[in-house]
Amino acid sequence: MQRRVRPWSRTAAQEWRSRWDAQQSYLLPEREQRFAALLDWLEVLVGRRARCLDLGCGPGAISERLLARFPKARSVAVDFDPVLLRLGSDGLGTVHGRLTWLDGDLRRNSWARNLPAVRFDAALSSTALHWLTGSELTQLYRTLYHRLRPGGVLLNADHLAFAPGEARLRAAARSFRRRRTATQAAWSVPAPSWEGWWQEVSLVPHLASELKLRALRYPREHMGTPTPDLDGHRRRLLRAGFREAGVVWSMGESCILAAIR
Repeated sequence: MQRRVRPWSRTAAQEWRSRWDAQQSYLLPEREQRFAALLDWLEVLVGRRARCLDLGCGPGAISERLLARFPKARSVAVDFDPVLLRLGSDGLGTVHGRLTWLDGDLRRNSWARNLPAVRFDAALSSTALHWLTGSELTQLYRTLYHRLRPGGVLLNADHLAFAPGEARLRAAARSFRRRRTATQAAWSVPAPSWEGWWQEVSLVPHLASELKLRALRYPREHMGTPTPDLDGHRRRLLRAGFREAGVVWSMGESCILAAIR
């Protein structure tokens, strides 16, 4: 008996986005708390009408929360993963013209060529820039310096490791993360793992062309990309021209790093 293929719709895309959020929050229990802090700092630093870049947007978690909280804000959401861009654009749409989706590889200079010809108030990112190497981050921060207005801000929410010389803090952070993961496993309903989510979505026939393109763009898993620690990010931001760079929120090595243009 042939299996019935479920029609594709905005509701279907939203369901896959919700499942993405569930697996991400299972891996990162403080995720919503960190999102809230990110937007708190955005409001304090640049206000509620911000024109923002959402870097490594995935299916649009930051943009969704940004535009719901600040009705006058706007966002350009950038990612290179065609599957996540499709889920985001089909599931969220343009939010009445306030959200634009952009297919761009943050590892290359070319990603910024298709941006609107404006200076942005803020660049926001969550759990994405750790995919970039040191040289790629250096290039990205230089590009952002030129695309943000004076006084604009970068807010990067990610796992940012302590420096190698801070061995005791590094060990404590690992212990903290293990305890938090164990607590989450004991009290939460398990969600699909990263691998499990991708395995499930790979069976969706309506995403076949995006899955094929993703395989070409990512021929191997990019987990474990060598990326700078917290001090490495700070140094690159200051060398790129940012006036200030520092941690404004943290829970162990889960941080929000702010940089002022």
